[in-house]
Amino acid sequence: MAELLPCVEVTPPGEVSSSIVWLHGLGASGHDFEPVVPDLHLPRTRFVFPHAPRRPVSINMGLIMPAWYDITGLGPSSFGIEERHVRESAALVEALLERERERGVPSTHTVLAGFSQGGALALFTGVRHAETLAGILVLSAHEPLPETREKEQSEANRTTPMLFCHGTYDPVVPMQLGRAAHQAYATSGREARWHEFPIEHQVSMEEIEVVAAWLQERLEPSK
Repeated sequence: MAELLPCVEVTPPGEVSSSIVWLHGLGASGHDFEPVVPDLHLPRTRFVFPHAPRRPVSINMGLIMPAWYDITGLGPSSFGIEERHVRESAALVEALLERERERGVPSTHTVLAGFSQGGALALFTGVRHAETLAGILVLSAHEPLPETREKEQSEANRTTPMLFCHGTYDPVVPMQLGRAAHQAYATSGREARWHEFPIEHQVSMEEIEVVAAWLQERLEPSK
């Protein structure tokens, strides 16, 4: 198993029946989405917020920062990314999913989530994961390496529910990239929802409410 990334964890005081592994965006940290936990109303869920490895990022003048992969260029219809970093980071996320299984939470009770670069990696890793996940949550993100999708998708997650959310005024990851990712997965047999919000590259309370309701469907179906 790959090394375990350092993480921020929020664990309920009683029984843990589900987990969410939530990946932050470029230059952020595992603390980034920690404040939204109370707004999601999941009293039996463990939240795992890993810190991305630090690496030089080309579009930021080579500055070293937390990044799941290097971004070498930006365009209206695609991003230049370092494939080797994507696959290395996916292996690190797989190790965290394996640890949740070892701690007694099956993959069918685990959601893989992320924002921006973290959302891109969550999508990439989730659809290739060998065991069925409860859901894949993609916030303000594009799809990395879409040309490898069909060959590498796992049968276990070919129908896993997905939720895509995006800001209509996003200047960092244009909404059309998020839309393209959603449309690639909104195929027969898969429930892939799309929600857009009048915001930029961020989340809003309205968006958090949509996310909370979807997560409760996935992880608290008896409520």
